[in-house]
Parts: sequence; C-alpha cells; structure tokens
Amino acid sequence: MSRRRFDQAMQFMRTREPRVREDAFDFLREHADAYVGELIAEFAAERDDPGLRCWLLELIAEARSPEALEVFRGQLESPDASLRFWAVRGLEMLDTREADEALDRAQANGWIS
Repeated sequence: MSRRRFDQAMQFMRTREPRVREDAFDFLREHADAYVGELIAEFAAERDDPGLRCWLLELIAEARSPEALEVFRGQLESPDASLRFWAVRGLEMLDTREADEALDRAQANGWIS
C-alpha cells in the first residue's frame, strides 16, 4: 500500500463531510494491517479531534497487530470511555498472553469492568 493513499485517506478523515470521512474510514479499515505503524503514529499525534482519535484506535484494533499492544495498554486508563472500549476490544482481538495479562491487570486495578 502506498503512503500517498494513506495520507489522502487521513486527509479525508479530517474533512467535515460525513460521507467522505466514512469512506476514508472504510478504506483504512480494509487495509489497517498494512498501515498499522502509520495509524499508531497518527493516533499518538492527534490531540484536537476526540472522534478521530476513537476511529484511529478502532482501526488499530482492526489491524490485530502485536505492534499495538502498548497503545492499547496506554488507553486502558483513559478518561474517555470510547478509547477505553477500543483499547479493551483491541486487546481482545490480539488474543495473546500479553494482551490477556493487560486486561486482567486493568480489571484488577478497577480501570475496566
């Protein structure tokens, strides 16, 4: 997958036109595994749009990449319930021993139920 297509999809996800945003999201969901590093970088850099952050975390979860483990761990304590939801879902989708341990620890600490 080309970086140009990823950049264009991210630009479209930042527009105000809902249909354009959704189409870009759908494109990235289909190719999330190919762009997991880029999605993680975009998630880390995004601070202004909570909805976009949530969509990015959902896309990272769809990638099912062990590379995302620390991203999900970091969002388990988020004050944003949507980010916590996708962090949990991402860890469940990873389905690894490390992901299960992170979920168990978060539940023991009361971060998630």
